[in-house]
Amino acid sequence: MEKMIGGMGTRRAFLGGAATFAACAVMPRGVLGAAAPKPNSVFNGVRIGCITYSYRGAIDSAEDTLKALIEDGLSEVELMDGPIRSYAGISGGRRGAGPQPEPTEEQRHAQLAKCAELRKMYNDAGVNIHIHKIPFGQSNEAIDFNFQVAKALGCVGITLERSEPMAKKLAPFADKHKVWVAFHNHTNNYPMLDKADPILAYSPYIGFNFDIGHYFAGTKGLSPLPVLEKYHDRIVSLHLKDRTVEGENLPWGKGQTPIKEVLQLMKKEKWTFPADIEVEYKIPEGSSAVAEVAKCVRYCKEALA
Repeated sequence: MEKMIGGMGTRRAFLGGAATFAACAVMPRGVLGAAAPKPNSVFNGVRIGCITYSYRGAIDSAEDTLKALIEDGLSEVELMDGPIRSYAGISGGRRGAGPQPEPTEEQRHAQLAKCAELRKMYNDAGVNIHIHKIPFGQSNEAIDFNFQVAKALGCVGITLERSEPMAKKLAPFADKHKVWVAFHNHTNNYPMLDKADPILAYSPYIGFNFDIGHYFAGTKGLSPLPVLEKYHDRIVSLHLKDRTVEGENLPWGKGQTPIKEVLQLMKKEKWTFPADIEVEYKIPEGSSAVAEVAKCVRYCKEALA
């Protein structure tokens, strides 16, 4: 990607290329069978994916996560650190584990090779890993490695929680690797509308992983559409969830977040950043995380029909 960001065509090619690759992939043996159909969750040009946090507590391994994504018909994913760490043998991620020794160069090489293998397994099944979410380490070497993991997985970016100090710290690495750092907002730290958002000034590769549900709840009911219209060139991905003005997370269609309007705007404007389902409401009795994600996929497909 070139130092952009004014040209939408360049950015569309950059963010859309991975989707094209995924759409051409074939199903590997051993996942759901060689003849199983590949997933396709691009609906009228809008890329619908899922953050694997949606499967939390029920699915842990990279292989089982892939099976869940395929069952839900998803060809796009924001992959959390658990499946990546377990598959690639990358330590950390457990609460209370304490500081971990820096891996050797040989160990890093082996871990990156496993990440490339993980990417192939997902891509062969028709699933594109557009973003990963492995927390950044403290040392420059650990930070650099996180960007190398993104490249090995085929990601266009890495997500983390919004922080201006982190934007300043990570900007040189993002510039070096030409990989996006996508900051995720909560209810009290969302992108600014009244002026240019300061974190974007640090690098053309600093952007937003924009959570429309958190924005809606945090602003007591403001529409997220103006944020998309203002920052669409710097939005790397969305998180979709349904919340009330009071902040309650609900099954989709029962809250007040304008999910359909957001998806319809993406369709109209032909924006190619993915919109990721995040099931954050309580799983109903008798259902499962996989079943609830599938309901959200159907909701998106119907909204984009």
